[in-house]
Amino acid sequence: MFWLRTEIWTAEVVYAGFGTPMLRGGFAVQGEHVVGVGSVEELKERFPEAEVVHKGKALLPPPANAHTHLDLSLLPRYQGPFGGFIPHVMAHREKRGLLGAKEGLRRLLESGTGAFGDIVFKDEVMEYLLEESPLAGVAYYEVFSPDPKEAEEVYAWVREKLLRWRRREGRVRIGLSPHAPYSVSPPLLSRLAAFAKAEGIPLMVHAAESPDEVEFLLRGTGSFRALYDRLGLAWEAPGLTPVRYLHRLGVLGPGTTLVHGVQVDEEEVALLAGTGTRVVLCPRSNRGLEVGLPPLELYARHGVEFGLGTDSLASSPDLEVKNEALALWEALDPRLLVRALARGGYRALGLSPPRITRGSRKALVHSI
Repeated sequence: MFWLRTEIWTAEVVYAGFGTPMLRGGFAVQGEHVVGVGSVEELKERFPEAEVVHKGKALLPPPANAHTHLDLSLLPRYQGPFGGFIPHVMAHREKRGLLGAKEGLRRLLESGTGAFGDIVFKDEVMEYLLEESPLAGVAYYEVFSPDPKEAEEVYAWVREKLLRWRRREGRVRIGLSPHAPYSVSPPLLSRLAAFAKAEGIPLMVHAAESPDEVEFLLRGTGSFRALYDRLGLAWEAPGLTPVRYLHRLGVLGPGTTLVHGVQVDEEEVALLAGTGTRVVLCPRSNRGLEVGLPPLELYARHGVEFGLGTDSLASSPDLEVKNEALALWEALDPRLLVRALARGGYRALGLSPPRITRGSRKALVHSI
């Protein structure tokens, strides 16, 4: 009789996609399948002849990259003060589009990503993701429109596009991304948020990313003022920090995902937790753009479950979301980071996280 060899795979952190990540956990593997999940001690009792194989820092289901800009994948990488990033993207706008999105999606697949959240700027990219993506995800249509006089016109055509695209949802769902509190006028931001809530459309907003943003919303000064002046745009500062401003406009809530969340205080983190707003952190992009790192201890203290994202190749070295966890490995309980990869990111996108159970294929087990 032929007997399959059994191995017990273990790591610093082992997570099956549900429950609590384990510090002394493992997966028993025979052939191509997982035959047991539990502590190493329990698995050794069940499989006494099995070899214990250490697989690195973590074992987990396929991770979700909850925030990407795939269409920026052909832009040169920018590193420096945040105030220069938007001008950098504008200066290379001819490289932004479908070819970049295809390259970005190829890299996600190559890295073993299980699902993704992408910010989509051009219609051709949305069409491509809806029709061609082999990965599950949410494609958030991005809106820039700081002029309040254009609010009704922009709202009408955005609404029409989203409702049309929703009829073609499959692996990829349609989402909406009013870019940021400083780049979408107050009346439009409120209308888009109300529309998304009424229709059950996921909403994603870049917010509280940089000190420049906070200064611009509080006082109307700084590098963003200089950019607005160059573009001939008016701006009246609301006198509120980004999270408080979004809350006043009715943007926060369980259908909303806030990306970055670096410049927040404890009251704002409590506000995110209380409204059920989802959070996605992009630590390597934040570091490269010199805006600091999110207050991880505040998110942990208030029980805010967060996901991780790479942002774009214009601001990060790669689209491997596991490297985001590694960038924070010494700064936070690694169990929270592994959970963010394998559960928090999916929940931020409104998707069901994968689970590793007895009978799962071993290919579902990813390592860090």
